[in-house]
Amino acid sequence: MKFRSDPRRIKGSIAPLITPFTDDSEIDHDSLRRLVRWQLASGTHGISLGGSTGEPSSQSIAERAAAIRTVADEIGDRVPFVPGTGSTKLDETLELTSLAQDAGVDAALIITPYYAKPTQEALYSWYATVAREFPDLPIIAYNVPSRTAVDIAPETIARLFRDFDNFVGVKETTKDFEHFSRTLHATGPDLLVWSGIELLCLPLLTLGGAGFVSALCNIAPAAVAQTYEAYQSGDLELARKLHYGVHPLVDLLFVETNPAPAKWLLHQRGLLSSPNVRPPLIPLTEDGQARVKALADQAAEYLTPITV
Repeated sequence: MKFRSDPRRIKGSIAPLITPFTDDSEIDHDSLRRLVRWQLASGTHGISLGGSTGEPSSQSIAERAAAIRTVADEIGDRVPFVPGTGSTKLDETLELTSLAQDAGVDAALIITPYYAKPTQEALYSWYATVAREFPDLPIIAYNVPSRTAVDIAPETIARLFRDFDNFVGVKETTKDFEHFSRTLHATGPDLLVWSGIELLCLPLLTLGGAGFVSALCNIAPAAVAQTYEAYQSGDLELARKLHYGVHPLVDLLFVETNPAPAKWLLHQRGLLSSPNVRPPLIPLTEDGQARVKALADQAAEYLTPITV
């Protein structure tokens, strides 16, 4: 938890891990550890778990907590660990955030309550409650309106940032790039903003973003980390080369519902014991498999070798 006291060190490429399942739909903790080791060997700057890519809504609180403990143990203090601990229910959000805090995480990523479509005042109250409950834990909002049907307004983020010292940032997963700019304009440059949209990761850095939490890390962690590093070192030519080079891999991720394509590919490449997803998702169809293979072949040089 050495990054908890200085959340500004939580920058760069934060990999939002898939949650591997066995063929019997149990969480595969051995594969989860292997994923973490591969990410760190590939240069990833931090780890997340339990975002949309991790299928959290298909898991119990006990399962999510066990997975968080596994990842925390495997990481140690080598890089920041920022798991998703939110739910559509406040009591579950508080329970899982407490368990994550006890596991030694560096910050908690809290998704907006999905399905209910709360107002901006309700969203403020939701995040204020979490921030008050855990004053020593950095809190990061997770804005993903395509999944939750609600969008956190820049003014709401700014209000939370002003009112709570431990409300430190937001993962913005919206294709409305103007939203990124308006959020940083409303808060000032000290707010930490990460992009959850793959093709907006590089553009966000030009606005002062802290980095990315990109699903692409699940299949190309080295290329994503190198994009951040190239930009920070001033090598814009390399950053753009990587940005455009991974386009087919970004398309690959969404051939069918994320994370089924990534899981299938990682299983084919020997990193996962099973490509299984949990209902309501289904495994990648035969047509999807053919499309994923074709897209992977187009950008094979950007796929990170399996080294564990």
